[in-house]
Amino acid sequence: MAAMGTFTRIAAAFALLTGSAAGAQDSPGFLDVKGTQIVDGQGRPVILRGMGLGGWMLQEGYMLKLGEVGPQHAIHRKLAELVGQEAVDAFQRAWLDNHMTKADLDAYARWGFNSVRLPMHWNLFLDPSAPAGTTRFNEDGFRRLDALLQWAAANRMWVMLDLHAAPGGQGTDLPISDRDPTKPSLWESAENQRLTVELWREIARRYADNPWVGAYDLVNEPNWDFDGQGGHGCEDKKNGPIEALYKRITSAIRTHDKRHIIVIEGNCWGNNYAGITPDWDPKLVLSFHKYWNRNTDAALAGILKLRKETGRPIWLGESGENSNGWYRDAIRLAEGHGIGWAWWPHKKMGFNQPLEIRPNPGWDEIVAWMTGKGPRPDPAAARTAMMRVATHDIAFPNLIQHRDVVDAMIRQPHDDTTLPFADHRLGPAGVAIAAVDYDLGAPGIAYRDTVEGNYHVDTGGERTPWNDGTTYRNDGVDIAREADGAPFVTAFERGEWLHYTVAADGAGVRPGRLVIAAESPATLWVSLNGGARLAFAVPAAQGWSDVPLPPLAFQDGTNRLVVGVAAGRVRLQSIRLGR
Repeated sequence: MAAMGTFTRIAAAFALLTGSAAGAQDSPGFLDVKGTQIVDGQGRPVILRGMGLGGWMLQEGYMLKLGEVGPQHAIHRKLAELVGQEAVDAFQRAWLDNHMTKADLDAYARWGFNSVRLPMHWNLFLDPSAPAGTTRFNEDGFRRLDALLQWAAANRMWVMLDLHAAPGGQGTDLPISDRDPTKPSLWESAENQRLTVELWREIARRYADNPWVGAYDLVNEPNWDFDGQGGHGCEDKKNGPIEALYKRITSAIRTHDKRHIIVIEGNCWGNNYAGITPDWDPKLVLSFHKYWNRNTDAALAGILKLRKETGRPIWLGESGENSNGWYRDAIRLAEGHGIGWAWWPHKKMGFNQPLEIRPNPGWDEIVAWMTGKGPRPDPAAARTAMMRVATHDIAFPNLIQHRDVVDAMIRQPHDDTTLPFADHRLGPAGVAIAAVDYDLGAPGIAYRDTVEGNYHVDTGGERTPWNDGTTYRNDGVDIAREADGAPFVTAFERGEWLHYTVAADGAGVRPGRLVIAAESPATLWVSLNGGARLAFAVPAAQGWSDVPLPPLAFQDGTNRLVVGVAAGRVRLQSIRLGR
């Protein structure tokens, strides 16, 4: 209940900061294009704040701890070796049934999002067994899309339709499109291109009159070498095949639908528009994707230049997979330039998105076997574990809700204050504060850590974690867990600090202590309500020990407590006040 209370505060704070572009009762209508802006049906500018529903209709391996195995079809093939194809088919059906539900979408609406981006796999909408040259539609995908649109309408949210896995696959980055490199790609097959065109024609026919379809995002992240340079098309100068296919798709869409905006993406995972001249339709929007680089104006220089030259709106159609501080800065940067966004992904087996899947131990055994790190599980036990993942573990009530991530995306880009992560009330009996429950807020405001995010695209090197333990929270603060699962702050070192809001029932000097561990002597400091830093020594000790704090004079009501490290490196379990 405390977690949901914090979510409510986040949404309320955001509503007060930004207001509402449209009243609660009037319909915003179809998204449209007005100059370089995306607008609603009344011509009012819209900043899209959305989540990408990655992992639902297309299972990327890393979201399942199976990144080493490869694309979805490779994962399913390997699973079938263990449990049989019938069990894999049942697993896939259950996954599709439970991964994205009305409860998920209702939550995103409560938290302040106004849109979602739906990554679609072509084989949920087209029958792969249809003879070449024919088109047979698969109603399973359309049925699921219809349900999503109903939930979206109830929440007044737009759904951006994204063809994430096109027939044949659109790039040499195989997992993002479930591409099989032994078969012709989208760019190597006239039949695959025909199917792509026909799919979009049918989507337009079915949804032409639905205003909650926000846009048609034609092909996700093309990354193909057309110029013979190698790689993912980042250096290509002539992306003519991409433009030609986009024109064919647009023409097919417009046979049924003149109203919806059309989103296009360049080569090089959406960012290389060389040789693409977006002048063939009045409702084109240019998408770009942003990962692991600095959040400065220089990072947007190319796409801003393209917006100015073409007169088209731009949209940050995909970003994420980083720290909360990076999220805050990236969204602040984008919105400062009038750019909406969709974050990736909304749910996975990982800690740095709003919803985390916590798989049962049987799934971890399957992962170990599939990645060559463990023995072959018993097939019957594996089938049980798979179905529990697909029916229980991914269901909304059983997910870990990361309110720190939501706060970083929705409130923090507009608000430099902190919010309490938990209710720390200092009464007559004192209070025990878990060290990991420092306040919600940006780096330099709620905490300071020597590593605040991943910038490897700009700095070079490997992708490295910001929270070394990759658990509990998505800030730069390093968090590990005890054998019983209890979280604690680890690698708390010189120059780092944590900020806590404490509500005191009455003024007065109160004693305090830290439950702390230090392998070698260290010096910490504590400050209350902006006062002087009071330093104290922490001796080396085996395991957790109590270290007294200097006396602290609390004021009645809200107090700001900061604990930092002046020298050395420690682990911090808790702060005990008034006892």
